[in-house]
Amino acid sequence: MRFSRFIIFATVFFLLTSFRPAPTYQIALLRYNGGGDWYSNLETSLPNLIAFCNENLKTNINPEQAIVEAGSPDIYNYPFVHMTGHGNVVFSAQEADNLRNYLIGGGFLHISDNFGMDKFLRPQLKKIFPELDLIELPYSHKIYHQVYDFPTGLPKVHEHEGKAPQGFGLVWQGRLVVFYDYECDLGDGWESPEVHHDSPEARQKALRMGANLVSYALMGGESKHENKTK
Repeated sequence: MRFSRFIIFATVFFLLTSFRPAPTYQIALLRYNGGGDWYSNLETSLPNLIAFCNENLKTNINPEQAIVEAGSPDIYNYPFVHMTGHGNVVFSAQEADNLRNYLIGGGFLHISDNFGMDKFLRPQLKKIFPELDLIELPYSHKIYHQVYDFPTGLPKVHEHEGKAPQGFGLVWQGRLVVFYDYECDLGDGWESPEVHHDSPEARQKALRMGANLVSYALMGGESKHENKTK
């Protein structure tokens, strides 16, 4: 009898602990042309951000990042797409059109300048939205307060030219569709400690700001977290 009870208990325990609901979302890293290193933070950056969001925001994001081409129809499967690198970026007319339709249709693109991307990126964004200009977002914008509060804007993760970090955006019909962090290096801040040897405080700030971006993308800018955390 005791053995039978043990078998029943073990079976129930196994079922309860092994069951995991299917992921609700998957997020992706953008592969682009032009020779820039789109893969510069490939190994740990997005996976660490996903793990942080799943643990702290209780999201159910697939722990494995996807990689998507700028011109691929698969991009519509991902509510949040991350882009980074140090160098050249080139979007063809088809890729720019695909990205435009994705963003207008509800997608969100986060770009993290790893240093050296800015002068190449800006003309390519004009291909996507020729009618829009990148604007620096005010510190009052909800992207800085979605879940965690950043009253003075982006955290500074890495120093390059001694400039203050800036957060730029493309806003389509009142909705932020592209967020671009400059002189900040959010993507580097998400990487594992042994990669850049950033302080725990710097990594925590980067991950929290990244969580704000993910939350904004998944919830359309509407936060379900009434008690925001500093």
